[in-house]
Amino acid sequence: MCYFCHAKLLVLSRLQPIYDIAEICAQHGIVNAVLCPGSRCAPLTLALTSHPKITTRTFSDERSAAFVALGMAQQTKLPVVLVCTSGSAAYNFAPAVAEAFFQQIPLLVLTADRPSEWIDQWDGQTIRQQNIYGQHVKGFFQLPEDYSHPDSVWHINRIMNEAIRLSQQCSCGPVQINVPLREPLYPAKGEKISFSSSVRVIRGESITQSPGSLGNHLQEVISKYSKVMVMPGQQDYQPELIKQVERFCNLHRATLVADVLSNFHGSENAIRHADIFLAQCGEAIQKSLAPELLITFGKSIISKNTKLFLRNHRPVEHWHVLPGGEVPDTFQSLTRIINADPKLFFETLSSQKSEGFAAQKKENYPRLWQAEQDRTMRSSAGYFNGSFTEFQVIKQVIDSLPARCNLHLANSMAVRYANMVGLNAHQKGVHVFANRGTSGIDGCTSTAVGHSLTSDIPNILITGDLAFFYDRNAFWHNYSVPNLRVVLVNNHGGIIFNMIDGPANLEQSAEYFVTKQQLTAKHLAQEFGIEYIELDTAKKTKNSLKNFFEFDGKTKILEITSDQTIAREAFNLYKSIIKKGYAT
Repeated sequence: MCYFCHAKLLVLSRLQPIYDIAEICAQHGIVNAVLCPGSRCAPLTLALTSHPKITTRTFSDERSAAFVALGMAQQTKLPVVLVCTSGSAAYNFAPAVAEAFFQQIPLLVLTADRPSEWIDQWDGQTIRQQNIYGQHVKGFFQLPEDYSHPDSVWHINRIMNEAIRLSQQCSCGPVQINVPLREPLYPAKGEKISFSSSVRVIRGESITQSPGSLGNHLQEVISKYSKVMVMPGQQDYQPELIKQVERFCNLHRATLVADVLSNFHGSENAIRHADIFLAQCGEAIQKSLAPELLITFGKSIISKNTKLFLRNHRPVEHWHVLPGGEVPDTFQSLTRIINADPKLFFETLSSQKSEGFAAQKKENYPRLWQAEQDRTMRSSAGYFNGSFTEFQVIKQVIDSLPARCNLHLANSMAVRYANMVGLNAHQKGVHVFANRGTSGIDGCTSTAVGHSLTSDIPNILITGDLAFFYDRNAFWHNYSVPNLRVVLVNNHGGIIFNMIDGPANLEQSAEYFVTKQQLTAKHLAQEFGIEYIELDTAKKTKNSLKNFFEFDGKTKILEITSDQTIAREAFNLYKSIIKKGYAT
């Protein structure tokens, strides 16, 4: 029987086209769904929970639930279905949807809705949900309200196939499907939920081509420049890509500048501490380090100092390499967009190398960068052997990470501390994640929970107190996450506002910017059955870290009790030590 003839039989079960959404998802290889409680979404919930190939989990806080789904999709590299009831519930997904959009993470957001005639009629849990996420989704789809006509059945099927494919097409991202549902929402007594045996699945194929025809021309362009810089942005760990970039840099004597979110710490030659020395080295040295050709790929970088350096010393050419999608002009110097897979791009351009005098000139450039990194390492060598401070403890935590783990970095000071400490080349098994799409603090813990639920790999989150307590509902669920470890730096406020110019010297700073608070994680840990370890002295550090990194079937929180004044002084001391290295 053909699909469209079969579709006529679906009228026997009024909600059959909605139930078949689960079957379409499963046929596309989707295996995880995050559901939020509600009545209007009952048909979607029943369909997904009844499907044998889809694992479902429920979270009561929609904001946290969406970040959990984001973490799951980030870990599995597959779309995750996210479902909520009608009304303001959908708005609570918005921060994570925006984060997924800018990080290019596939989410299938199903927002249950009331029938259109009830919008703006003061009916309960009814708002204007169509296209609620605006420009922060790859696409918006509205399902028909009538499921009885064969054309409607066909239309729902087509929309679901299109939405799933769109979420995975380059660049990946979230897609909203608004689902108006009319009562009754629950199956009749004795009715069993089943799935149609022959739902139509529309598949797509993606062919990534090498930039072969461009290769010779680009080789000629590269040969003109003696100062070539390669800078990866935030991306997943990709060992084959690292090999190709290293080969390219060796052949063309290019400098590789990589922050902690690029996951390029496995490269021996990567410049990891540019953020530190570019802030202290002075204008003359900055001029000597300025690239003539900048090649970038991946997403954003952390360092404001590096961004300012490149904006103030603009390269002659800036190429950005990506398979497809939009490219921002972060450094105000973009001259060429190369639509190619980065690995194939660097592989194609690693066949020729410069010779003679041109090669000698090129060799000087990476040596200049390495000299500044070496100077920074010498200057700071003794700093981390000093007194007990949050910065120093973060260094010990990062040095003690398991050989294979996911390191999650919350925004504000946590990600900056980690970037300054850096990861070593031998820590190739540490894969770094952070919500740097929007750089908000709102879902950092929930994202790490999402990773923990979909992988047995140890997940270690380094976070500050405001991010941690804001997202406390990340623990409000019934699922075990024994592979999750949380390092909480609690200095009782948003200390970053004491570190940056502007708010630090304002009389309103403590209350309105730093937002001082007196909470600790001890009672939260008791409430959610989490093992709690307090670290407040240097003497406790060794034993506390040993206990913390013992994976014995428990979720654990290590709370570093810190003081804002001491933390600020310690951070300023670190910067002054680096600056002093340029005065000698």
